[in-house]
Amino acid sequence: MSPKHISKRIVADRTGWVQRMIETIQTLPVNDPEAFFSDPRNPLACESCLRRALEALLDLGRHILAKRFGHAVEEY
Repeated sequence: MSPKHISKRIVADRTGWVQRMIETIQTLPVNDPEAFFSDPRNPLACESCLRRALEALLDLGRHILAKRFGHAVEEY
């Protein structure tokens, strides 16, 4: 695989996704353990947002490796 240009659209999309997940986590009462755990949906939402943000970051890294350095990565 030969190096190519990094897609600005993909970079913007993935970083936007990470930003949205961080903003969603910030709406949760993460600084107050009692309030956080009082609603069983909070840990689930937080875990889901963290996972999605990490997936977006890893996908962005994969894109950069493939396009800039010509190194295909099949899985994380």
